[in-house]
Amino acid sequence: MIRREEREHGLPPGRDRIVSPYDLDARCSEKHGMGWLGYKGHFTETVSDPAGDDPGTGRPAVPNLLTDVQTTHAAVPDVAMTSPVHDSLEAADLLPGEHAADSGYVPADLLVSARQRGITLLGPLLADTSAQARCGGYTADMFAIDGDNKQATCPEGAVSAKWAPMRQHDGKQAISVRWAAATCRDCPARGKCTTATWTGRQLFLRPREIHEAVAAARAGQASQHWKDRYKARAGVEGTMAQATHVTGIRQARYLGLDKIRLEHLAAATAINVIRLDAWYSGKPLDRTRTTHLQRIDLVPAG
Repeated sequence: MIRREEREHGLPPGRDRIVSPYDLDARCSEKHGMGWLGYKGHFTETVSDPAGDDPGTGRPAVPNLLTDVQTTHAAVPDVAMTSPVHDSLEAADLLPGEHAADSGYVPADLLVSARQRGITLLGPLLADTSAQARCGGYTADMFAIDGDNKQATCPEGAVSAKWAPMRQHDGKQAISVRWAAATCRDCPARGKCTTATWTGRQLFLRPREIHEAVAAARAGQASQHWKDRYKARAGVEGTMAQATHVTGIRQARYLGLDKIRLEHLAAATAINVIRLDAWYSGKPLDRTRTTHLQRIDLVPAG
């Protein structure tokens, strides 16, 4: 597939564009309005149960330690790193039963693949950004899906006219569900559902197993039980502060991806030594440091 930048300007896509003559691995990225040139560090750590703390000293039963470090250039999206992190943890025989992560690390597809490894991937799914969601209309989760009979029913009770497997532009499998134009044309709720003039409403569904996993995950996110479980990573700023302020990795000391990764591994080792020392000496755990998976953005040296 030829991207617009290549077609119109003859430029490579942003993820491949060299941004520094001194560091050919560094790339440009932007998140939440903040842009930077360089790399990303993805850190995974364990979290202890506060119920196991020593009542006298407040020392946890086991120390919270960093168990995996991944380094990428800045343009690699977070979602691309969840599977590599799980691969690395599996190779070290450290796969967690439950893995809490930021929403950027929790795509719909991985809910199923993680579960097949015995991992419950815990994190908020990205919000629905469809036109219907923005205006308070009929979103996809309001439709009743009958996978056995290959049909769907809209909130007004109309049954779909077409159900066809397809492949999206990114190569992912999907299902196209359509309603007849005549059915939607005379519907009193048409304004809440579709703006199409020549066709009826259309839904694009993921394969059944993924669709059902996403539906269950979205429903669970609203429960207090899910929110209580997800509090395990509420203190993400603590680990970020320890990694950046104590080891100083916000500013990369070296050039090149391989050397930056070595720097990250050294930083993680230093953090683990600090935490083990605090644990053995009986220093109470700072409960703000309970994240499982977090990204730290870096800029290259020089």
